[in-house]
Amino acid sequence: MFSSFALKIFQESIEAYHIKDDVYQDFINPFPKDKIEYLLYRKNWIDTVQWHYEDIIRDPGINPKDALSLKRKIDASNQDRTDLVEYIDGYFLKKYQAVHIKEDAKINTESPAWAIDRLSILALKIYHMQEEVDRTDASPEHTQKCSAKLAVLLEQREDLSTAIDQLLEDIEKGNKYMKVYKQMKMYNDEELNPVLRGQKG
Repeated sequence: MFSSFALKIFQESIEAYHIKDDVYQDFINPFPKDKIEYLLYRKNWIDTVQWHYEDIIRDPGINPKDALSLKRKIDASNQDRTDLVEYIDGYFLKKYQAVHIKEDAKINTESPAWAIDRLSILALKIYHMQEEVDRTDASPEHTQKCSAKLAVLLEQREDLSTAIDQLLEDIEKGNKYMKVYKQMKMYNDEELNPVLRGQKG
């Protein structure tokens, strides 16, 4: 099943990041560039770094200049994340391009890669909630609350994994079809963002 395949790679990425646990560490992808594993690993690494950017920027004592720099890193990270989702969808489009789509085939509310994007984030939530459950300095009440949340996240992972695998099976059989729209982000485009447009020239 593709979901379990993806989750294994996400876990490898999360564990590799946390060896140093540093948002500025070098990124090394262990997979060949022409493999879907490469895209999945890169996708989750971006999510993992951004997870920790989001932690850092919420420090109430952060220097305003540092916060602004970090906000721009988060913006760039969001763009990278979107790009990777589109690359992953490109993989599925190519994989299923020869499938005969049935006349009564339906379109899904989201593409496979955007569902996989949610699975990557969910893997991070589970990793960090497990950390909270395992904390030895936390109160019993904290541990109990986090254990209950972890159980919900694990159930959510099972449901989302099933939904992804069912979607891919439906696409493979022609029961559903893919239609991917490029994300037309406007705020980084100096022609579309009026603030940036006003600074040109």
